[in-house]
Amino acid sequence: MSQYFDVGDETLWNPSNGASRLFLRQVSVFEAELGLASGIGPMENDECRIDPAAFEIFVKALLAQHRRTSHTIMLALSEGFTATTLALAERAGIKVDWARLGAPSEGTLNDVQVSVPTGMSAPPEGETWASRLREKAGELGRYMPR
Repeated sequence: MSQYFDVGDETLWNPSNGASRLFLRQVSVFEAELGLASGIGPMENDECRIDPAAFEIFVKALLAQHRRTSHTIMLALSEGFTATTLALAERAGIKVDWARLGAPSEGTLNDVQVSVPTGMSAPPEGETWASRLREKAGELGRYMPR
């Protein structure tokens, strides 16, 4: 069996029940973290409607949070969900202003990782947080049936 994530009459994703259940549980976690409704759900009769306006606000807040975080463990815990959500957002036609998100953060970084031997963590040479996330979303999108 599978479930459907739809915007209007378009199915954005048709995952297995297990993948859907895990994703929806993570949606709840990130809604609580961001203090925002995602616009996703609830799941009823194997169909989950996505409100595109609320989803766009949620996606942009999720990406902004991801951008402000340099904590290695928090990034590891959130990157898969963020990339999956980004793949859905791209299918829904949500435009992301990567130039603005990639600019130096306004204000201070949140949840900064500091380690004893190396100090603050940084991405590998020549790689940005946005390029890694976009690459991961593209990869996941190839495995997300409609």
